[in-house]
This record gives sequence, C-alpha cells and structure tokens, in this order.
Amino acid sequence: MFPMYLIKQSYDCQMITNIEEHVRGELERIGAREKVFPGMNLCLPYGSRGFPYGLRVIQTLAEIFKSWGAEPFIVPAMGSHGGGNDKGQAEVLEKMGITEQVLKVPIKSCAQGVYLGRTSQGVPVYCDKYALEADGVFLFNRVKPHTAFRAPIESGLTKMLTVGLGKPEGAQAAHRAGLGRHIVEMAEIVERNIKLIGGIAAVDNFRGDALILKGVRPKERQKADMELLQTAWCHLPRLPFEHLHVLVIDQMGKNISGTGMDINVIGLHRRFGGNPDKNYQTIVVLELTSETKGNAHGIGYADITTRQLVDRIDWQTMYKNAITTGILSSVKIPCTLPSEREAIETACRIYGLNGCRVARIKDTKHLEYFWVSEPLLNELEDIEIIKKVDDIFKTVSYS
Repeated sequence: MFPMYLIKQSYDCQMITNIEEHVRGELERIGAREKVFPGMNLCLPYGSRGFPYGLRVIQTLAEIFKSWGAEPFIVPAMGSHGGGNDKGQAEVLEKMGITEQVLKVPIKSCAQGVYLGRTSQGVPVYCDKYALEADGVFLFNRVKPHTAFRAPIESGLTKMLTVGLGKPEGAQAAHRAGLGRHIVEMAEIVERNIKLIGGIAAVDNFRGDALILKGVRPKERQKADMELLQTAWCHLPRLPFEHLHVLVIDQMGKNISGTGMDINVIGLHRRFGGNPDKNYQTIVVLELTSETKGNAHGIGYADITTRQLVDRIDWQTMYKNAITTGILSSVKIPCTLPSEREAIETACRIYGLNGCRVARIKDTKHLEYFWVSEPLLNELEDIEIIKKVDDIFKTVSYS
C-alpha cells in the first residue's frame, strides 16, 4: 500500500536493576520487621495487572517475610476480573507466574466479599475474608493514571484496598458510585477492619520497568498514592501526535490496561465523549493478548477489528467486567472484518492512500518503538528512524 518507518522515541528510562535488594532496603526503612512476629498469618494481595517485575517483587516479599518467621499467603486482589470467581482469578494469577509452586506459599481465593458497612454517602464496602482474618496485610500495587476518572488518588495501594480486596461486590459498588469520589473513604473503612502493616507502591518507567518501588507505612498511604501519581503521569507512554487518520493497534488486553487499550493514550473522549483530546480518527485493533483470557473489555473504543479477535472473546467474562464498571459502551463490537489486511486496508482507504497519516503500535503500553507513514516523519523530534519497509503489512517487528 505505502511505505512505513520504524521509529524509536528517546526516553529517559531509569530503572531499578536489583529488585530484591531494593525491596529489602525499603522494608527495613519503614520498619516492617518490627511488625512481624513468628507464626504471623500474613496476607499478601496480588492484582490482575501483569507487569515485568511484579513476580520478582511478590516473590521477594514472600521470601523475606518467611525468613522473619511469618507464614505469608497470597490472595487475588482483582475485583471482578477473572470472571469474578475463584477458578478464574487463580488462573489469572497462574498466567503471571503467581503459583504456590513458584512462590512456595499458599494461595487462598474467595471471590465473595465480606460486607463491612457503608460510607457516609451510603456506598457499601466489602473486603476479602482471608485479609480480614489475617494477623497482618502487606500491600503491593502500581500507581498509574486511571482510565475512567481524574482525582487526587486514582490507583495504587488505595485502589487495591477498595477495588482489589473488595472482590466483585466491592468493585461494582465502587465503580457504580463513582470511584473517583469514593475511593478514599472506602479504603479507610477497609483499612480499619484489617491489620495493615505497610506496602510497596510502584511506578513504571516508559518501558514498563520499575522506576520506583517505595516502602509505605500505613499512615503514609494516601500521601504516597497522591505524590506518586504525579510521577506516573510524567512517565506515561504516549504517541507524539495530536492527529492521526488511522491508529493500528496490534493487540489489546487486560494485562495492557484496565480498558484493554489505555484511554490516556488513545484519547479520553473515546470513553467520556466530548471534544477529542487526541484526534485519532479511526482505531483498528487486530488481536487480543493471550493473558487477557478472552476478556475484550474496551473493544468498544475501537472502530474496526478482526473476525479473529471477535471469535476469541469470552463474552461472559467481558460482559461481567463491563457491568461491574457500569460502562456498557466499552463492550460494543466495532466493524468486524475477515482479516487483518482487510481491517487495515479499509481504514486507510477511508482517507485515501496518498497522505494518509498512519501509526502502528504493538499495544498502548509499549511505545518506545512504533511505525509511521511518511507524512508523519516531518513532525517528529528526538526520534531515530530504525528501518523502512515498502508496505504497511510488513510492519510486524518492533525492534
């Protein structure tokens, strides 16, 4: 059709190289050792978002707490993800390498939350029963901009308390009431009912590696989530364009973003409506990641997709996710074409092949390398052209 160029953005990708040593140092800094006693039944919640260093962090925490005499165990802290049931949530953990065999600690899963009461605004609050019964709870979660709202706290340890440990009931209550307005008070209620001993709050660099792993005392939780959110915004991967005719996304999935494709990358208007903050006129999504296990939540934000993607959808899981958030537009199926070639060709021909402004990315999480059509080259600064191919359908490599 037309030539494409593989581009490398210039990122300052600082990262923590020795995860284990760093985590140990943070635990010592916040005095976690003083709160652990022999035989302590210690709950380590783990979410559904896959990220490269997550396994190393939770494995390190389990090993350190065991060496201190505690008896740690893992609970899925993922709201309604994994179909909102024990088997599905255990499978999500397994897909990320979180197993009893790897971590050498038990995994306890109960997808039904325990009712704790209501907020001052009447929002019901729930919590995982094993976390409630534990002698201590130590959190680990990533801080990042949310895809559904803007607030001083949008994610991190606070969200894990509210949505993750809230199980399907808590996640649904939080989203329907308005997570941005109620996340803080709901987390406070959960915290009053568990024995929280601290946490590790993480921030990714542009590549998705660990930029920050910060030990957090219970009294510092809200402040840490607020401050680290500002840091996370500065390191959020983005495309350097305000306008595209066509954005081709090779894959989407829950391991990439809660909305399959990060709304902060493709444009907030895709979810909220209003004037486009990113004028990407036609979005084409080609496939689901294997890690998402058929959950195509967020497919409704695309304009064109493939029959292959649609045939892989686990409809029950996807619909449950959308019903939990209350945003049913997220699961509307876009124009579905028989093949990747027809999907891409159809999108490009809408605008004419000459001068078509096209970018192709692997997913919305990995944006250091991406492909662009020739009309976009003159708009790029601080980039490196890696190679050129004579046809958009040869843009399958991102290195």
